[in-house]
Amino acid sequence: MAEVSLEVPGDERGTLLSFVEAQRAALREAARGLTAEQASSSPSASALSVGGLLKHVAECELGWLRMAQRRPSERERTREAYQEGFRLAEGESVASVLEFWDGVARETEAFIAAVPSLDDTFPLPPAPWFPENGKVSMRWLLLHLVEEFARHAGHADIVRETLDGTRAMG
Repeated sequence: MAEVSLEVPGDERGTLLSFVEAQRAALREAARGLTAEQASSSPSASALSVGGLLKHVAECELGWLRMAQRRPSERERTREAYQEGFRLAEGESVASVLEFWDGVARETEAFIAAVPSLDDTFPLPPAPWFPENGKVSMRWLLLHLVEEFARHAGHADIVRETLDGTRAMG
């Protein structure tokens, strides 16, 4: 298992970013050593695969980053195409998804480092699960990424263990 560094700047921003990165690392670890076939397979009762989970969290992070930046996401999916975000498409691989996600992660970290305050807010998109005209803070964004990544790291761990008995999370 890859070792996660917990040397964290003592401020809140650095601490939250380190928790986001720790959950990214757990997801990356679930994919380490898998063949392309294994990464795309769904061996459990759900349709989730490790590769698909990686793609989903990378696109999810990009989507939230773009909302915070008040820019459209270049990977936004329609409701009808939502499930495609959970599958590696033709020409995609774990390596290409991880490369994409690394770029998104760097952009997220630079953006968060540059915002004046974690209390700064941005509007939520219209959706039945968000309050009308809702806003969230940059702090909320980071905590949401921890929540999202941790949930899917658990899924990836179960899928990985089902595939070959390897536990991604210690």
